[in-house]
Amino acid sequence: MVLVDSSVWIDYFNGKETPATNQLDSLLGIEPVSIGDLILTEVLQGFRKDSEYETAKDLLTALKIYKILGIKMAILAADNYRTLRKKGVTVRKTADTLIATFCIEQNIPLLFSDKDFNPFVKHLGLRPAIG
Repeated sequence: MVLVDSSVWIDYFNGKETPATNQLDSLLGIEPVSIGDLILTEVLQGFRKDSEYETAKDLLTALKIYKILGIKMAILAADNYRTLRKKGVTVRKTADTLIATFCIEQNIPLLFSDKDFNPFVKHLGLRPAIG
């Protein structure tokens, strides 16, 4: 099982070829691919055309969808953010902290192209799904 971040889905839906979108393309239909509720929101809110929104919504809601946020995860994410700040790393987006923390806690590899996840890999044990 791989959780795919919005950074990859957005590039994928825009037809942008990257190592991460190529990896996603090779996983679809072969390995279980999942998404988080927070990621689902990030991806869907970017569609301008209703028809594209509906198509993407149908495709994404057919995947396993994880509930990312809860009280325990909120506290763990805050702890991880603080740990990185003590190391001199500032994560720009709270959503990325929540997504990374969820994947770390659930031991789920994350497919991402957003560099904000790199400190979670380096310092906190996030497993990247590129390979």
